[in-house]
Amino acid sequence: MSLPDELLSRIDAEAKRRSTSRSALLALAAQRELRRRDSAEIAEAIARSERRFLRSGNFESAELIRQERDSRP
Repeated sequence: MSLPDELLSRIDAEAKRRSTSRSALLALAAQRELRRRDSAEIAEAIARSERRFLRSGNFESAELIRQERDSRP
């Protein structure tokens, strides 16, 4: 694997700051990146939520909260 010298210097400095190895830092960064959701997947989830809100019609959120609060024992 090849990395630009400037990036490698930054990685080494961060690894030193965290008292870890370069390999451990890069492994952690790779794991975090692989856990991230795809932006297209996120956009579709947002679109699904927007469609659900459109189907729910108009409502007054304060009234819904009041009704929920008043229904508690």
